[in-house]
Amino acid sequence: MNQQIKEIKVKDLVLWTENPRDPIISTANDQDVVDRAVNDPQAKWELNKLAKEMGDYYDYSELPIVVYKNGKPIVYDGNRRVVLAKIKLGYVKSDGLTLILPNVPELLPCNVCAEEIALKSIYRKHVQLRNTWQPLERDIFASKYLGEDKSTFLRFDEATGGFITKHPEMNQGFVRKEILTDSILLKMGFVLKGDKLHTCHSDEEVWILLDDIYQKVKNKQITTRINRGNPLLVLDQRTKEIIESNKQKTFHLYNPPVKNDVVSKIVVSVELPQRKTPITRKKRQIFFGEKLILKVGDVNNLYSDILSLYNYVDSNRKAFSSKIYAVFRMSLRLLCETAAADCGYTGKKAIDEYIEKFYPLAKKRLSQDIKTFLHEQNILQETLPQLFHTGAHNYQSSVSSEKAMGISIVLGAMLKESHGKQ
Repeated sequence: MNQQIKEIKVKDLVLWTENPRDPIISTANDQDVVDRAVNDPQAKWELNKLAKEMGDYYDYSELPIVVYKNGKPIVYDGNRRVVLAKIKLGYVKSDGLTLILPNVPELLPCNVCAEEIALKSIYRKHVQLRNTWQPLERDIFASKYLGEDKSTFLRFDEATGGFITKHPEMNQGFVRKEILTDSILLKMGFVLKGDKLHTCHSDEEVWILLDDIYQKVKNKQITTRINRGNPLLVLDQRTKEIIESNKQKTFHLYNPPVKNDVVSKIVVSVELPQRKTPITRKKRQIFFGEKLILKVGDVNNLYSDILSLYNYVDSNRKAFSSKIYAVFRMSLRLLCETAAADCGYTGKKAIDEYIEKFYPLAKKRLSQDIKTFLHEQNILQETLPQLFHTGAHNYQSSVSSEKAMGISIVLGAMLKESHGKQ
């Protein structure tokens, strides 16, 4: 049998759990698929839109493609239309979804064919003619059903524990063709060997790199028109330094983190011994208090450079003496001077005037814990100007790591007020 048009009861049609649009576990039933389509977290089903397009009646211009497996008619293509039909006729529930549905007959004409023909027809319709699938969906389908070799894009997603799947903004054609390619990955310190990812970076550095790439795509700093073909140029300075410093290191197999949901399914059958209340450990502070998103310019460049230097020192403490924090104190003063000048403050009192304007605003951003920490370090509005000035000299107080941390947090909060991206 090649193909034939056959009328099948809507009640008997089985929704395809492996639908490339949004696959779920093979044991799911029709109601599970409909629940997924109704929730539609990634806007892949758009049932409301389809219902409006169909109007008052069920459109026969595109027939569902059906394959009989184990005596059951599986809907390989046209699942959205069949979902609407099942909802209209009351065979499934659609809680939380308000639809104006077209009239649907109890029997639907379907294109019944062999699985091989169904798969070729689906691929031709969604990839070759209309291009309605996203790149990862296309690659999964071609590999799983058409026997094509897995693309670099797909292998990278699998080897990173679903990095592209978890970040839909990355599932774009230009990302597949111009960013997550073998050549660009190699420049960033990654190489795929079969289905395994090898890297010269630590696990923490891997996720710093991947997050930076994701942020650049998400915030449209890399698009089909901006920085196209040159993704490495727009990466953060810290990311560039990671790539550069690890160039000569040996590549090793990268193992993505174990998913929490896998861990949660492990059942411990024995009674665990009662444990004492754990010690409350002081939360480690982050330089500048948080990652800042600043306006493009000298202030942002200097901030990025100082942060990259601090992170490098923090990761290689044994290579530096305590005097390194005097360097950070001087750098923080330079950053504050640059920000003040950028705001129009000049002369000997520029830093003082900058603090007078932005410290009160910044203070409102700080948590009570941070305020307590700053008070312990005597970092207040009235003491801050002098702390910046003494930081420019080789005073013993300048080598305090906690003092440098506290000043960076206050300065970070002020920079958000004066130079933060709106």
